[in-house]
Amino acid sequence: MLPAQTGPDLRRARQRYLAHGEAPPADLVGAMLSRSWQRCLAAGLAPVGRLPSPLQLDASQIARASDRQSELVAHARPVMEYLYGQTRDSGSMVILADDRGVLLQTLGDMDFLSRAERVALMQGASWHENQRGTNAIGTAIAECAPIAIHGAEHFLERNGFLTCAAAPVMAPTGRLLGVLDISGEQRCRHPHTFGLVRAAAQMIENRLFEARHGDAIRLRFHPLPEGISTVAEGVLALTEDGCCSGANRAGLALLGLVPADLGLTPVTQVFQIRVADLVAWGRQHPGEAMPVLRHNGQRVFLRVELARGARRIVAAEPARSTPPQDAFTRLDSGDAALQTAISKARRVLGKPIALLLQGESGVGKELFAKACHESGPRQARPFVAVNCATLPENLIEAELFGYLPGAFSGARKEGCPGRIRAAHGGTLFLDEIGDMPLAQQARLLRVLQEHEVVPVGGSTPVPVDFVLICATHRNLKQDMEAGRFRADLYYRINGLTLMLPPLRERSDFAALTARVLHELSPEQPRYLDDRVAAAFARYHWPGNLRQLVNALRTACALMGDDEHTLSWDHLPDDLLDELHTQPTPLPSPHPPENLHALSNAAILRTIACCEGNMSEAARRLGISRNTLYRRMKEVRG
Repeated sequence: MLPAQTGPDLRRARQRYLAHGEAPPADLVGAMLSRSWQRCLAAGLAPVGRLPSPLQLDASQIARASDRQSELVAHARPVMEYLYGQTRDSGSMVILADDRGVLLQTLGDMDFLSRAERVALMQGASWHENQRGTNAIGTAIAECAPIAIHGAEHFLERNGFLTCAAAPVMAPTGRLLGVLDISGEQRCRHPHTFGLVRAAAQMIENRLFEARHGDAIRLRFHPLPEGISTVAEGVLALTEDGCCSGANRAGLALLGLVPADLGLTPVTQVFQIRVADLVAWGRQHPGEAMPVLRHNGQRVFLRVELARGARRIVAAEPARSTPPQDAFTRLDSGDAALQTAISKARRVLGKPIALLLQGESGVGKELFAKACHESGPRQARPFVAVNCATLPENLIEAELFGYLPGAFSGARKEGCPGRIRAAHGGTLFLDEIGDMPLAQQARLLRVLQEHEVVPVGGSTPVPVDFVLICATHRNLKQDMEAGRFRADLYYRINGLTLMLPPLRERSDFAALTARVLHELSPEQPRYLDDRVAAAFARYHWPGNLRQLVNALRTACALMGDDEHTLSWDHLPDDLLDELHTQPTPLPSPHPPENLHALSNAAILRTIACCEGNMSEAARRLGISRNTLYRRMKEVRG
């Protein structure tokens, strides 16, 4: 909504235009009004003087325009009559315009109609911004947002006696159909008019939704169970293959979707629930709402309404093309960087290519390595993990390569095959390989080259066959240049290097937290308190995923059996202290001066405001999620 501007501000704005021919800055009249006045100037309009001949349809043209929007007119007329009943005798009129600003339907008080007609506020007239300047109907179309224009905020002085509030009416596909408006004399302005017209526009949108999607599964949802069946509820329709085919504006906003997502996004990417389970709930609990998690971890209450299409959706669900349901699926919560690593790893599974996983301690390198093993063709064979940083230097050779009976003092009399031979046929995971001593690096290189191992105290090589995955938090290139890591070994283990992102940089933090909570407490739903969730999103998590899992495991243990919300009282004391004392980021003393830097700063600020919800951030920024992920890569270098 555009806030009403003060008289002095508007007078200065008009003086600025008359003196310099410039539109006023946003800090003087507000961003939306400033943009509108700039568009009016670009269209060649002037606040005073004669207007170019405005569009005025004749009776036959009005009929054709109404036929083109017959669905909108049919569903809007009852709402307009209700709205007129609420505003009767207030010196105003209710107007329905199409997407081009042409007035299709009008209802008004007789004492206002004559004056309204003098400014062409009547059926068949066009109130597009290019022809009538800044006005609620035309500017709502240009901005595709609800707006109120009062008195001198109108660009044309001849319209200064009006006060107007308008809201766009969107189709269930997200396309603009028209605008609902209440106009009257500015001296009769009422502060509730803007809210009234917004609610009425939502009523029309909901009627259009019901008419278009009556034969589909419909999901009604809201963060509060009491919000269902109100004008604030979100409504979503599903296609036969379980994709989101339609939504009202509240639904798109609640889910962080944009109209372009409709028809492409499976409902399973929106809510953490299968389509078959939705149908089952709708049949077993008609009219009841259930709590469901969104994929960003936020909880909503959802009511399922079935129709004739429900049976077809259930039948079609197994045939839908779905991503591979392997061990990687359990790791994927929506972060673009992690999804890229998973996609690359999938392509080399079963091929003789060594993986090198890099990332900070605790980011989940061993979890990723296990997912590689469990998703590949050797999943039925052993997965052997060795932490090279924890093995004593004098024992690492025996642990890795094995030894014969009596090979050294203290050796077991039956000998030991060693960890490399234990991985025969499966996967060998060498964690923190950067901490392996140089002498053992040479022996490991020989094993990798010859595909055989010689036990300590022996001379006969034993053939071995395994997939190698290594991991480290160190910069092996720097260690190689400093002589701490063998170059020939580095190039042997570096078949494909994958960088796993730290927790603080992951865009799926909320969804990841929800998934961990579900895994820790599958039978008892657990949710983060909103304040805790916000603090978690700001925290830098030096221990990464390991620290998060440990904190949530402790919190779940401290929660009572009948508690569902994880609050401050359930957190470990050391983490609680850090969350309460973490500094609030200060603005840079040297703000960016070029357009690219300003754009990057706006992106980071929006993502922070959305607490890492990339879909919501993309919606606010007016770009696609793919574009946002690409820009984030540029920002991070």
